[in-house]
Amino acid sequence: MTEDGWRPVRRTRTFEEVLAQIERRIEADALTPGDRLPGERQLAEQLQVSRASVREAMRVLETLGVVSSNVGRGPDAGAVLTARPGSALTDLLRLHLRLSSLSMRDIIDTRLMVERWSAEHAARHGRAELGPMERALERMERPGLSAEEFVEDDTAFHLALVRASGNRLLVAVMEALRESVRRYAVDAVVRLGDTAVLRADHRRIHEAIKAGDAAEAGRAVADHLVHAYPELFGDAPSSAAPHGTCPLDPSD
Repeated sequence: MTEDGWRPVRRTRTFEEVLAQIERRIEADALTPGDRLPGERQLAEQLQVSRASVREAMRVLETLGVVSSNVGRGPDAGAVLTARPGSALTDLLRLHLRLSSLSMRDIIDTRLMVERWSAEHAARHGRAELGPMERALERMERPGLSAEEFVEDDTAFHLALVRASGNRLLVAVMEALRESVRRYAVDAVVRLGDTAVLRADHRRIHEAIKAGDAAEAGRAVADHLVHAYPELFGDAPSSAAPHGTCPLDPSD
C-alpha cells in the first residue's frame, strides 16, 4: 500500500479493481463529495495499472454521476466526487467483479430487458441522440472487418442504443456487462460467419427509433438477439410468435 492509502492492483481485469478500490475508499469516508481524486497519471502510478484502466473506471463512475471529470492539466484537472453513492452503486461495482460467473443466458436475458426497454423508450420520447448509433452503423459497413473489429463497433452500437434512452443507471449496467457482451458476441460472429443479418438488424433498430415506432423498435431488438444467439432461443424470429409477443420472454 502506498503512503496515501492506494493499493497496487494485482488483478487481470484491472479497471474492475480500480473501481473496487475507489468504492472501498468511499465506504471508508476517505473520499467525500467535493474531494478530488488523484489525476489519471498519478492514480495509474499509485495503483500500478495502465492509464487506460483508470480511464475506464472513471468513465463508469461518471456515467453514474458519481464523479465529474475535467480534461486538462493543473489544479482543476482530474475527477471530483460529486455524490456519495448508495447501495445500488455498491452492488453495481461488485457486478464488475462477478461477471465471469454469469451464464450466456443470464447475459442475453439481461440485454433483452435493458435494450428492448431502451429502444422502446428512445422511440417513444423522440428526443434521442442517434448520432453515435449512426456512426457505429457506418463503421460496421467497412469491408474486411475481423470478428473482433466488427464486435467493437457492434458493442458501440448497443451502448449508444441504451444511452439513447437517457437512463444513466441502465447505461451503467450495460457498461458493467460490456466485457461479457463482447466475449459472447465475438463467439457469435465467428459462429455465424456472415454479419449481413446482424447489420440489417442494427439498421432496423435504428430506423424504428428514428421513426418513433416503439413497438417495432422492441421487436427489432428481440429479433436481433434471436439471430445472434439461435442456440439459446431457437431459430424462429419473433415475427413467428403471436402478434405482440416475443419469444425472448425474460420470464421463461
